[in-house]
Amino acid sequence: MSGRFGKVAVLYGGLSAEREVSLNSGQAVLKALQSAGVDAHGIDVGTDIYQVLPAGDFDRAFIVLHGRGGEDGTMQGFLELLQLPYTGSGVLGSALAMDKIRTKRVWRAMGLPTAEYRIADSLQQLEQAINVLGFPVMIKPNHEGSSIGMTKIERPEQIAAAWKAAHDLDADVLVEQWITGKEYTAAIVNGKVLPLIRLETPNQFYDYQAKYHSNTTQYHCPCGLSEQRENTCQELALRAFEAVSASGWGRVDFFIDQHEQIQLLEVNTVPGMTDHSLVPMAAKAAGMDFQALVLNILETSCRRDHG
Repeated sequence: MSGRFGKVAVLYGGLSAEREVSLNSGQAVLKALQSAGVDAHGIDVGTDIYQVLPAGDFDRAFIVLHGRGGEDGTMQGFLELLQLPYTGSGVLGSALAMDKIRTKRVWRAMGLPTAEYRIADSLQQLEQAINVLGFPVMIKPNHEGSSIGMTKIERPEQIAAAWKAAHDLDADVLVEQWITGKEYTAAIVNGKVLPLIRLETPNQFYDYQAKYHSNTTQYHCPCGLSEQRENTCQELALRAFEAVSASGWGRVDFFIDQHEQIQLLEVNTVPGMTDHSLVPMAAKAAGMDFQALVLNILETSCRRDHG
């Protein structure tokens, strides 16, 4: 079976703020594919990728690039030009899901639940947004992942530093009403929603440290919801995923707030694949080991073989 994939380029690393995570994810994926007998070759994506990839005579690409340049439609567009099949979402789904503000606009237009928000492109606009939303708020760079540049603002004296942390990374800043409740994630592979995971961290929120380095983060799977409630959340997650034209595989993050209402957070079209990562954890709960998971994800590239 593995031979039918041909020669596979595993694209990882890249130049984004999430490079370190992508290197770890890529090495794990590469090792698993090679162990499964796939002719897989790792490529640490740099500015020479436009020469390296076409010269490699590859049959398809497994994208494990997190963040800008790999998860935002840029690499997907390049692979489309090369007519090289690739894993995961296409150009539109990748670009839209990476844009938190436009994702929320799409969800709102479709009547899908997501927290109140404002957009700020200046410190003054941020202060105005907080006046409307009230403390606390979460401030996020619009196009970053892995919680990079995010800050919970609870007091006026925190505003300036939080603004700088987000705006240094992105001209567009999302100001989101703080959600009090429990955080969940829904992994999606080939149209199937895997068992939900509930996240619990002693940190202020599920930040970069909690995601990749902390040993105090707790992952609950089973997530503790009733079967009916979990099914409802899974169905909503899939709707949210498809609403932004995401496809193949990915992850939808959401809260259930103190009023028991679901509040969608964001869509990740190339989630982490490290030992702390959520998609492998959910796959394991569904009876799928890491090798089977990466083969299932690689399978998503096959739909592009003939158009």
